Amino acid sequence: MRCKTIVMLSLLGLVAVILVACATVPITGRKQLSLISDSEMQAMSFQQYDQVIAESKLSTDSEATAMIKRVGGRIQKAVEEYFRDQGMSNELKGYVWEFNLIESDQVNAWCMPGGKVAFYTGILPVCRDDVGVAVVMGHEIAHAIAEHGSERMSHQMAVQMGGIALSEATKSKPAETQAIYMSVFAVGAQYGAMLPYSRKHESEADHIGLIFMVMAGYDPQEAPKFWERMSAGGGAAPPEFMSTHPSDATRIRQLNEHMPEALGYYR
Repeated sequence: MRCKTIVMLSLLGLVAVILVACATVPITGRKQLSLISDSEMQAMSFQQYDQVIAESKLSTDSEATAMIKRVGGRIQKAVEEYFRDQGMSNELKGYVWEFNLIESDQVNAWCMPGGKVAFYTGILPVCRDDVGVAVVMGHEIAHAIAEHGSERMSHQMAVQMGGIALSEATKSKPAETQAIYMSVFAVGAQYGAMLPYSRKHESEADHIGLIFMVMAGYDPQEAPKFWERMSAGGGAAPPEFMSTHPSDATRIRQLNEHMPEALGYYR
């Protein structure tokens, strides 16, 4: 009976943590678990981003690099405008935006918490132009804005550490905390890309990213076309239920469903 009581109290404590540590995702309004402060997450992410850049070969293609920085700057401005209009500019406190193009055949891009973005040259043929880059840029920045990494890490901390705050976990269980962080953000030259998000997070980033690219002045109707190109050139993909990413067909359908909302932001 005593063991059952302890288990029950632990579960009740975890439920209490989840109820208290709750945040809201911008645009979608979805509630999420948040046990990690932005400053703590950004400190770890900036350090890892700097390491990736130091270990990687940056592109010497000045035109392509300028495109990444140009589109990134416009998406950044749109994000800041959205948060300002919502009276939430403080939510972006600590962001230090950076946009880099890495020489690699990988068809990928990612954004760390705090606005640190990396594109690989391998994705540029699929992007084709500024608008294609905006589709990817909006999506990757949306992951950071929606704090998907922090949410995923919070869930793992709740399960493995009983929901203690990151600051406490870092002091009392540094090895375990680092292991959880690396299970969420295993980024580096040896990995090539951030570990995949869940299908829920990917779909949400598609939605939020679509709004951001529209606010930056890009045609949202180009987003489904990007995924059509990705699908055509991506080779054999695993069935959707076996993958953490939505199938290309699902993404295209969902983007088209969000199109009326997105067009409302189009200027």
